[in-house]
Amino acid sequence: MRNFITTISLAGALALLAGCSSEKSGTITTPDGETAEYRIDETSGETSMTIKTAEGEATMRSGQGVPLELMDGFTLFPGSKVVSNTVVNQPDGTGNMVLFESTAKPAAIIAHFKSHAEKAGYAIELEATMNETMMLSGKREAARTSFMVTTGAPEDGKIAGQLVISKNTDR
Repeated sequence: MRNFITTISLAGALALLAGCSSEKSGTITTPDGETAEYRIDETSGETSMTIKTAEGEATMRSGQGVPLELMDGFTLFPGSKVVSNTVVNQPDGTGNMVLFESTAKPAAIIAHFKSHAEKAGYAIELEATMNETMMLSGKREAARTSFMVTTGAPEDGKIAGQLVISKNTDR
């Protein structure tokens, strides 16, 4: 899933571009010579992108209104608000990155995801607390899937969270 990070990084750059520019569609060429076509929906703010590489074609949709379809039975913590959902499909796998807000305690949010992960057969690989930030990650080797969830320090009574789930289908 090596392109997942590249795709997500490019998606982030496009989101910044969208905020700073009147351009609503176009083509970007990466330093490696690969091209990415992007489109920003003026009404919803959703960004979509297609990247064509030697390995095949990758697509990405990102925005608050992108349908939330998490794999392996994962669900957001009850009462959470989706800030942004990014869905990536590429030749070697799929992935989601969900940014969310909640008024719950970070430990409750982490416990929610840990319960879902364990029920789905994930081995927990990392559980850490650093100041007010909590992190949990794990993987299912046989299914070639992994996840990571982080929660940040409270701001204005809200906790910022991020959930990343990916599945590698390249055998």
